[in-house]
Amino acid sequence: MTSEDQSTTGHREIVDYYSSRFDEDSRLRGGPERLEFVRTVDILERVLPEPPAVVVDVGGASGVYSTWLLEHGYEAHLVDPVPLHVEQAAEAFASIAEGPARSATVGHGGALPQGDSFADAVLLMGPLYHLWERAERLSALGEAARVLKPGALLFAVGISRFASLIDGLAGGHLEDPVFADIVDGDLRDGRHKNLGDNPLWWTNAYFHRPEELEAEVREAGFEFEHLVGVEMVGWAAWNKLPEILGESSPMPRFLEFLRRVEREPSLIGASPHFAAVARKPA
Repeated sequence: MTSEDQSTTGHREIVDYYSSRFDEDSRLRGGPERLEFVRTVDILERVLPEPPAVVVDVGGASGVYSTWLLEHGYEAHLVDPVPLHVEQAAEAFASIAEGPARSATVGHGGALPQGDSFADAVLLMGPLYHLWERAERLSALGEAARVLKPGALLFAVGISRFASLIDGLAGGHLEDPVFADIVDGDLRDGRHKNLGDNPLWWTNAYFHRPEELEAEVREAGFEFEHLVGVEMVGWAAWNKLPEILGESSPMPRFLEFLRRVEREPSLIGASPHFAAVARKPA
């Protein structure tokens, strides 16, 4: 099978997974995984330009982050390869009062529908960890650069090479031999593939080392600023996270201490998600 065939097959598997096997729309709205959303928006509030800046949310799924952007006065344009997600995002957008422009389009990170120098910021919170091949990830980064204005912000998220190991330790999944084999493969080369029928073991993905994500962003021509961990060691409180995060506002001290270590190089690889903050050269 050629690399192109593998890419096409992997794309179909990913679309099928999110269309029929996993409810991405509810994932970030409650329970321990809400930590990812809370911390991501906490970081975005500090790195995004002021509204009404134009933001392209690539791989934005059902629009959880794009909706947040609209509610905070940003112009938001979501692109996602899963038609169901785009439908869900459009419905969410319709529930928000008229204000900043918004759009939801079926597409992928390698061929964005937006024109050159369109956006003040691009969020790549999905594409880079669903592309196995480095060349494809660099293509997605190149497309982000194309649609960004000179000097504009890139926020590119990767999943840690050690994420499945962390999940296995926190959830006790390593006793499952299939999951153990998945983790073994992830640690070996970063290419995550569900070897069984359990939808909780996710779908095709690529797990970065922190220095690898930085290198790819630099190679794509961006001016790299820093890496920032998302959940950081907050996942260690997994069983208590629903209580800590609450329904509205998280415990301030919890977030304060995660902010204090979010750029600590020795800890970033232990964060399930981390992001590269960079800019298109002016």
